[in-house]
Amino acid sequence: MKVSIVTATYNDVKHLQKSLTALLEQDYDNIESIIVDGGSTDCTVKVIQDFKDQFKGTVKWVSEKDKGLYDAANKGIRMATGDIIGCYWDVFADNNVISEIVQRISEENTDGVHGDLVYVDGEQVVRYWKMGQGKIKRGWMPGHPTLYLKKEVYEKYGLYKENYRCSGDYEFMVRCLKDESVKLSYIPKVMIRMFYGGLSTSSKDAYRRSIKEGIIALKENHVKHPYWVTFLRILVTSRQFFNCSRKLAGNK
Repeated sequence: MKVSIVTATYNDVKHLQKSLTALLEQDYDNIESIIVDGGSTDCTVKVIQDFKDQFKGTVKWVSEKDKGLYDAANKGIRMATGDIIGCYWDVFADNNVISEIVQRISEENTDGVHGDLVYVDGEQVVRYWKMGQGKIKRGWMPGHPTLYLKKEVYEKYGLYKENYRCSGDYEFMVRCLKDESVKLSYIPKVMIRMFYGGLSTSSKDAYRRSIKEGIIALKENHVKHPYWVTFLRILVTSRQFFNCSRKLAGNK
């Protein structure tokens, strides 16, 4: 199966280089790399051109002004021709992540896959994300950077809602997973090293906004008891911080 990897970027060449280097190292051959640049003024375009010369798969890219991350992601998904599509602006933890994604979806005949991730600040791990399987209504959600879905899931449920500032990914996952008709495989290992300081983790204000937008997402998708679900979600994610602190303390 062809895997389309959508990368959105804007004036962040340092992280882009790390992401593309890890993509170059993947051992799976049938990859379509789609890079959507928001019209960067640094050397992003040169990095993309150099990457295109080295990459063995297909590369599509555009550099133009956009309306934000979710607009950029939607552009990339519309450009995608792969059987499986994922959004990627972090770093693969191993060189066989894409191979495992394809193998797991094929063997289990599921609609997509997710796994574990770690948040990193430079080279330091600051948080672990290990969710396993669960239900949206119980506060569970997959780690979005590890979520890879068959193209038909996007065709059925649509793309990211661009009116969300930092929880468009959560709204999308609620929309797809609330009725449990989309079946996900789970890979119990770290798939992604996520750059800390994204839209929902950059500050306390951003986190509070993500919670408010999360409640709106639950209401829009007619999930019962949205405030209770949000409380459970906060509880579940808080355990991630606790488990990380405990694990990091044990490694010292």
